[in-house]
Amino acid sequence: MKLQNLKPATPKKNRKRRGQGNATGNGTYGGRGMNGQNARSGGGVRLGFEGGQTPLIQRMPKMKGFNNPNRVDNQVVDVAQIEARFKEGAKVNFDSLVEHNLVHKSKGPAKILASGEITKKVTVEGVPCSAGAKAAIEKAGGTITE
Repeated sequence: MKLQNLKPATPKKNRKRRGQGNATGNGTYGGRGMNGQNARSGGGVRLGFEGGQTPLIQRMPKMKGFNNPNRVDNQVVDVAQIEARFKEGAKVNFDSLVEHNLVHKSKGPAKILASGEITKKVTVEGVPCSAGAKAAIEKAGGTITE
């Protein structure tokens, strides 16, 4: 097998060459009709143009507001969930929250909120906490390092 002997599996189909004279069957107007905007070279209307009628895209209702592309959605973890899933003296960090199925690895950062009560002494590392959650964890004897 040599490079010059290679052929495609299905040969390329030639496009129809319009406007090559009347003998071809594609002559005179070349499939463009009589005259008018679409018969001209470079003719035609822009995408969505409806002949001067208000285009559909302009007639549709518009949604108000703005979607911030830089918005950060925290995954919420309550102190009650930590109370239920972690043992006394456990380390609570992002990886341990993923292990206990409290947060998803690829859905953004986690944050601990003060919903519920906690009585276990835990060490929170590298996970931001709300002021109420901080107070609840420290009241239970736990420590927080961010």
